[in-house]
Amino acid sequence: MMGLGLSSRGSPENPGLRIYFGICGIGLGHAGRCVPIARKLEEKGAQILFSTYRDAVRYIEQEGFPLVEAPSMVFMVKPDGTVDFRQTVVNPGPFFASFTLIKQVKREIEFMRAFKPDVVVSDSRVSPLLAAKALGIPDVSILNQFQIIIPRKSKFLTLAKLVDTGALATIGKIWTSGATHLMIPDFPPPYTLSAGNLRIPKSYQKRVRLIGPILPVHPDDLPSREEIRRRLGVEDDAFLIFAPISGPVNERAYLTDILQKIFKEIPDEYQVVMSLGYPNSSTRPVQYGNLTVYSWVPNRFEYLKACDLVVSKAGHGTITQAICYGKPMILIPTPSHTEQLNNARRVADLGVGEVLDQNDLTKETLLDTIEKMFNDRSYWRRMDEVQRVVSRLNGLETAVETIVRVAESGDSM
Repeated sequence: MMGLGLSSRGSPENPGLRIYFGICGIGLGHAGRCVPIARKLEEKGAQILFSTYRDAVRYIEQEGFPLVEAPSMVFMVKPDGTVDFRQTVVNPGPFFASFTLIKQVKREIEFMRAFKPDVVVSDSRVSPLLAAKALGIPDVSILNQFQIIIPRKSKFLTLAKLVDTGALATIGKIWTSGATHLMIPDFPPPYTLSAGNLRIPKSYQKRVRLIGPILPVHPDDLPSREEIRRRLGVEDDAFLIFAPISGPVNERAYLTDILQKIFKEIPDEYQVVMSLGYPNSSTRPVQYGNLTVYSWVPNRFEYLKACDLVVSKAGHGTITQAICYGKPMILIPTPSHTEQLNNARRVADLGVGEVLDQNDLTKETLLDTIEKMFNDRSYWRRMDEVQRVVSRLNGLETAVETIVRVAESGDSM
């Protein structure tokens, strides 16, 4: 915290506005949508400080923002990446989880007292909201999952009832009742992806706004698809498949191993570019025939615009980006991960993608699905219809405007 300096409240036109981002550090999705917001605010003269943990720490450092590290919250996973709900609840256990939350709030209060922010922006974290309320600091929450839903399989029924009536349900209420503004980076009905995880009580809905995805790079900001494909060395007659696999390391490692083995044997008419999702890693690709593997793709959005089809897990950020870029998808959600399962189901319902069960993923099932989609142009026609509607939204601009307004006025609606 040394050297951060203090100042009175300012505005982007009068440098001195101080904005504190407390973001979930599990995976890179939360950091990935907050960094472009922070970048825009920084361009307007604001001073930024991030608080996060785990996977997001190195990514935020790579992006060059000041950072303080908060105590970590974790989900337990099995070797195949499946979310282990029983172990997540039992170990570290409700008492220790509560202790970690208290410890997080204490640290957030310390960080905020030193930084003296004009507004606190929380992305899917409760502790920054509680700390902001304790200090009387205006706050904004970014969220795409109001409640955590346990699968209704027979072995999870008791656990599901416990969670629905316990601490995780309470956390959802804190997110909405505590935040000055709640921004959901999702599409408006009937295209909302997270509808299954956004059961928001009516008494809180006046605080909620669907703002659209937060895109670091808009499709119109890039050259044409044809020009990008020439620059990237994609053959004119090749079908380009882009596989950006993200999420917590333990969740994605199992899937990336299977996909690499399959893609190494993919027919010649396909070119595949795969990202393993490791920031701060080498950006030099490894070539296996017509498969190119990156540890980290710095020009992700160029590949997204150049490709014909996306193969990925079912993270909210990846899906919304693919839709904004007009790319049909094959989604492989992490087993028992209800948010991903709901996201994937919505994509299939919209007619813009197919869903494969990770437990059924083989060379045959994936190639059959790829061929099915390329032989049926209805996926692309439907995607064009959806993209035309959602392209009017600018979640990045709306998020920046909202944060500035709350910071400058202390607006509490």
